Amino acid sequence: MSSSAVPAYRRMSVERRREQLLAAAVDLFGHRRPEDVSVEDVAAAAGVSRPLVYRYFPGGKQQLYEAAVLGAAEELTGRFAVPAQGPPTERLAAALGRYLAYVDEHDAAYGALLRGGGVVGTSRTDAIVDGVRRAAAEQVLRHLEVAEPGPRLALMVRSWIASVEAVSLLWLDEGKQPPLPELCGWLVDHFTALLLATAATDPQTARVARAALGQESPASPGTALLGRLTELFG
Repeated sequence: MSSSAVPAYRRMSVERRREQLLAAAVDLFGHRRPEDVSVEDVAAAAGVSRPLVYRYFPGGKQQLYEAAVLGAAEELTGRFAVPAQGPPTERLAAALGRYLAYVDEHDAAYGALLRGGGVVGTSRTDAIVDGVRRAAAEQVLRHLEVAEPGPRLALMVRSWIASVEAVSLLWLDEGKQPPLPELCGWLVDHFTALLLATAATDPQTARVARAALGQESPASPGTALLGRLTELFG
């Protein structure tokens, strides 16, 4: 047999083959711009033929990309859901730790979720990504015990979530430095600082901040940050 002959494919169940092809696509989408990935690239990465990729994903690259985005989104959506017990900043640290653990363990899938756009981005994929952001915002507001946030508070929470996304991507690009616990602690401090800054000019946020910080324990992240700031500026 010549070296150019097509290799014999290992037989797999339909579900296992789809998982194999999707895993290859996720890895490629996570490490390149999605528009630079072709069906041929996915086939080569999976060690199969191009027609086989289309057999399982008739929509080609677009269908693969949407499946990759949906899989990552479904996993991330529940990461901010932690029990409503303990000081708010401790809950936020626990939820954020779960979120960042996903980023660490599934960096390619996370990259595929957030580095889309261009020719592969659609209203469907945009809606999937925005759904993750909205779910995260709802969970954060739930821990703050806010049912109907005003525009300033809602904007603050959404801007913090956007910052978490941007920082997470930069963290991956920088070789996952600083260490994950340090990154998580800094982002929780970032949230507390944004909450206090917004409270200075927004009455609703001021009430929420007073109530939230009133629940903090001596060892919670919020109390620790306030103590460091008092030492710095006191």
